[in-house]
Amino acid sequence: MKIRYDKQADVTYIQLSSKKPDGGVEISEGVVLHTTKKNEIVGIEILNSSKRFPVKNLYKVELLPVSA
Repeated sequence: MKIRYDKQADVTYIQLSSKKPDGGVEISEGVVLHTTKKNEIVGIEILNSSKRFPVKNLYKVELLPVSA
């Protein structure tokens, strides 16, 4: 997973796969799931990121235990 934040555009892109997206589906205003032709999710784009969450949280990693 890779996360990119463009401060000037205030856009966050979370890349979940190295596959090339073929399209996107806006699941909420300003939140787009990028998908392949087979409907696999390869990325999440968040517009106006700083208004939706503290952008500094993008640089923190917290690993949670897997529940059985």
